[in-house]
Amino acid sequence: MTNLAQQYSITQEPFYQPQSNEVALYEAAYKARLPVMVKGPTGCGKSRFIEYMAWKLGKPLITVACNEDMTASDLVGRYLLEANGTRWLDGPLATAARIGAICYLDEIVEARQDTTVVIHPLTDHRRQLPLDKKGELIQAHPDFQLVISYNPGYQSLMKDLKQSTKQRFVGFDFDYPPPELEASIVATETGLPLADAVRLVKIGGTARALKGHGLDEGISTRLLVYAATLMRGDVAPVDACRMALVRPITDDADIRATLDHAIDAVFG
Repeated sequence: MTNLAQQYSITQEPFYQPQSNEVALYEAAYKARLPVMVKGPTGCGKSRFIEYMAWKLGKPLITVACNEDMTASDLVGRYLLEANGTRWLDGPLATAARIGAICYLDEIVEARQDTTVVIHPLTDHRRQLPLDKKGELIQAHPDFQLVISYNPGYQSLMKDLKQSTKQRFVGFDFDYPPPELEASIVATETGLPLADAVRLVKIGGTARALKGHGLDEGISTRLLVYAATLMRGDVAPVDACRMALVRPITDDADIRATLDHAIDAVFG
């Protein structure tokens, strides 16, 4: 394994609790070197799943948090001006293609469409990445795989993938786990007693029922873990829940009052 591959390798097993047969399906997709698309609400475990699969497969993982200011050069690379001239620096996508890493583009719809088209030659039979500025054509390493993720709930006409991009991937739909499994995840992740984790998940369910009725997004599993972490740090349950589950997701006084009431009913 090269030094770069070692740099991006995951040495400790990330905690991940499968919800269905997604692990076996991902392994099949990787065996065929098919590009993968992972869709689901924020904080439901998409990134953790990809980290876990990279560890399980023993492959380096390079993650890119996409944003609207990201250019194609940010992905593929650019020339840097130095005292003795210029030097080419590979971007994360080029690096992954060279060393055989899994390249994970998180929240891909946040990137401009003229940026994301650079992934097209890597996601079909060619498995190539042209570096036009350098005059080089990278043939992807046999172990290379491209993975993208996004939250369909945030899509708009201005923020969506082109069909020419979507139809280059196989897809996984993620959602929040069933209550029993989610409580087990929260308890295992934080060491919180299972009975308290069950109470947190009940509050999360109340908030998720308000999605589209005052809330843009429900309480994520990630926020439930935050609340549990605070409780493990001797913060009072009511304070931990208001701090981690309510204040970050809404400024609407009525919605806050509704969620605060739910917290009082569960932990009061």
